[in-house]
Amino acid sequence: MHVIIVGAGIAGLSTAWALIRRGVAVTLIEQGPIPNPLSASGDQHRIIRRAYGGQGGYQRRIGAAFEAWDRLWEDLGARHLVDTGFLLVSQTPDDEATEYRDGLIAGGYPLEEFGAREAAERYPFLDPAHVRFAATSPEGGVLLCRKIAADMAGWLRRAGATLRETTKVTSVDAAKGTVTLADGETLSADHVVVTAGAWVLDLFPVLSGHLTSYRTAVAYLAPPADLKAAWEAAPAILDVGGTVDGYVLPPVAGTGLKVGAGVHKVPCHANDRRTPEPGEGEIIRNLFAPPFARIDDYAVTDVVTCAYTFTRDEHFFAAAEDRATIVSACSGHGYKFGAVVGERIAEGVLSGDRETMREWLEARD
Repeated sequence: MHVIIVGAGIAGLSTAWALIRRGVAVTLIEQGPIPNPLSASGDQHRIIRRAYGGQGGYQRRIGAAFEAWDRLWEDLGARHLVDTGFLLVSQTPDDEATEYRDGLIAGGYPLEEFGAREAAERYPFLDPAHVRFAATSPEGGVLLCRKIAADMAGWLRRAGATLRETTKVTSVDAAKGTVTLADGETLSADHVVVTAGAWVLDLFPVLSGHLTSYRTAVAYLAPPADLKAAWEAAPAILDVGGTVDGYVLPPVAGTGLKVGAGVHKVPCHANDRRTPEPGEGEIIRNLFAPPFARIDDYAVTDVVTCAYTFTRDEHFFAAAEDRATIVSACSGHGYKFGAVVGERIAEGVLSGDRETMREWLEARD
C-alpha cells in the first residue's frame, strides 16, 4: 500500500511515522521546509497538559497521548519533552483556570491548590493582589517542536519514506487518490491523507462550513534579571485567569519565554498578515498584567505569527471522502496529541474504519 500525506506539521509527520511502522510506503509532501516556520507546528515549543475543563474527552485522552509520545521517543532515540508540570492561576470565580481546576478534581487527577501569598512566594513573577488561587499538577510539560520535527524527518528518511519539501499541492482528487502539484505533476496513491493545517481550505473550500482559519501570534519575552531564575524553574502555565485565555511556556532546553493569548486572533487566510505588526509584541505582553507584576520590565525579543483552523466548538475535525482522509487536529490545542493523532489516522486508513477514527479525534465522549 502507498499513502500520500499532504502537510508535514506534527499530524502529518506522526501519520507518516505510524504508517511506516505498519509497513506502508509513504510520500510526505510539505510546501515549505521541515520544520516549516510558518506552520502551526513550527514554533519553538508547545504545552502538553492533562487539564481540559469542559472538554473531558480530551482530558481522558491525554494518557494515550503520553504513551504515543513514549513510542516515538523510543524510535527517535531522544526524548523531546521537558517535564515541567503545569500551573493554573485564577483571578475571578468564573474564569477558565477555575474550570480547568474543577475538571481535574472531578476526574480525580493530581492537583495541589494554594492561595495568593504562597503563589507569589513560589512564583515571584506573580502579583498576589490579582491571584484568587493557584494550582499545580505534574501531568504536563513542554514539547520541543523543532527538535521533534527535525528528528522525525530524519527517522522517516532512514525508514524509507519519500519526503518532498518546498513542494506545493494545488488540488486533491479524492475519488482517484491523486494530488496535483504546482508544477503540474500528478502523483497517485492508494490513499491520500490531508493534514495541511490552515491551508486545508485551499484544497477543500467546501469545508469552510466546519473550519475557520485564524491568524494569531505569540511573543517571546526577556524577563527582568532578578526573575530570570524563577522563570527557568517555572512550570508551564496553562491559564493565567481572567478573560484573555493566556498561556505561558517557560524558557527550557534552549527555548525562550513565550506568551500567547486566545483572545489575540482574527479570521484570516493562512498566508496573510504573517509579518508581525508594529507594537504587536507589547500588546500581547500587556495582556498578562494582571496577574504578572512589573510587566513593563519584560522586553519583547520576538513575535511569531501562526495560522490555525478552528471548529466552532474547538474540537478536532475529520472527514472521509473516497480515497482521501482530511484531518484538522487543531482548534489551537492539537500539538500535544500529535503522536497519537498520527496513530489513529493510520489505524483508520488501514482498517477502513474511519468513523471510529473520527469519533476518537473529536473526543465528544
